[in-house]
Amino acid sequence: MILFTVAAILVVDTLAPAAAIGPSAVSWWIITLVLFFIPYGLITAELGSTYPEQGGIYAWVRRAFGETWAARVTWLYWVNVALWMPSVYILFAGIFSQLFVPELPLWGQIGIGILMTWITVWIGIIALDVGKWVPNVGAILKVAIIMIIGMGAFYYALNHGVANDLSFRALLPTWDAGLAFLPVIVFNFMGFELMSSAGEEMTDPQRDVPIAVITAGVLIAFFYLLGTVGMLMALPLDQLGLVSGIIDTLRVLFGNSPLGQGIVTILGIGALYTFLTNMVVWTMGANRSAAEAANEGVLPEVFGRLHPVNQTPLGAYLITGLISTGVIILYGFLASTAEDLFWSLFAFSSIVFLMPYLVMFPTFLKLRLTDTSRPRPYQVPGGTPMAWILTVLCEIFIGQAILFFVWVPGQPVDWDFALPVIVGVVVTLVIGEILVAQRRRILQSERARETI
Repeated sequence: MILFTVAAILVVDTLAPAAAIGPSAVSWWIITLVLFFIPYGLITAELGSTYPEQGGIYAWVRRAFGETWAARVTWLYWVNVALWMPSVYILFAGIFSQLFVPELPLWGQIGIGILMTWITVWIGIIALDVGKWVPNVGAILKVAIIMIIGMGAFYYALNHGVANDLSFRALLPTWDAGLAFLPVIVFNFMGFELMSSAGEEMTDPQRDVPIAVITAGVLIAFFYLLGTVGMLMALPLDQLGLVSGIIDTLRVLFGNSPLGQGIVTILGIGALYTFLTNMVVWTMGANRSAAEAANEGVLPEVFGRLHPVNQTPLGAYLITGLISTGVIILYGFLASTAEDLFWSLFAFSSIVFLMPYLVMFPTFLKLRLTDTSRPRPYQVPGGTPMAWILTVLCEIFIGQAILFFVWVPGQPVDWDFALPVIVGVVVTLVIGEILVAQRRRILQSERARETI
């Protein structure tokens, strides 16, 4: 479960956007770690060990606020993965092109993204006992790549100097255009609750969830800081591309010799595998939550259809693949470059992704206040006052991340970028409300017939 959590939260693909904040990214990582990541981890440890039901976040929200809100949260939590997958695999295709086919056109990269989408669907339909080894190997590779970037950059800096000003003054938090990428830091810290979506498949969740959260949290924070500092040491800020940043950093560290190029290619392939890992882990958690919601009757039945042999959520996986494919193609017509396509898709999917957490943190507080007789194998220390403080802190961080994805403080709104993102979010919310309302009417009709 520690490997599963590291695989879910530690992501190589968004290191470059986080580093694009500049040297002040280091202090923003620390601030977010102390004021958000630790509270979020503690809250999730309590929820996951106290309520280890299958379904994770869906089950928690249903207990606190009822089936309708649980359905809304589950829809957003599930659909964000289908919307996030295109951005991950566009980045995958961009790095693949950088390594092997430098002149690959945008639509060739879109084709690779679609292919990877359906490979992810296939892996997800395999039973968990088999599919879990994909993220386990991915977690090890992520750690290795970030360690190489971080430690290699320190060695490089000793011989060639540091690419950016990393003085104490430069590391202090700033309020400038770099804040456009600040939400990426919050995004990079999300995923503690994923393990609880398969709570009934764990041997001892009351013991395992808190241990996994705390251990994985310490490891994740360290590796993120190491990777960010490494990229800033190796690449000048104006050369740090959102798509090309990882490979560019590795090429600076290892040079252009045949040996160096070979090492970069091997590490690049490893990075590509970690992108697959991200999506395998997140689709495992999100599709199980959606299937559980469908079994409870609050999402359409198709989400709950299982594979006849493996008993995995076949319906949810197939719909994930179809939505991801459609979104990649649609946004492909709107973007001029792979980098534009990546950031538009990433911002859109990230806003949808963060919205369920606006409900999850109040869920923790309400259950703490109303379900007082429930045994809590792990409990956030500090009593009710601390529960309030941590909930409010987490809500503030999620709210600012959503806002900063479409507006940077002190800067005019870029409507060419923001409007398609906002429209996409609104359409996603409307579709969710239609599905929830339709399912609610069906349930009411069935209950009325049973009464008669």
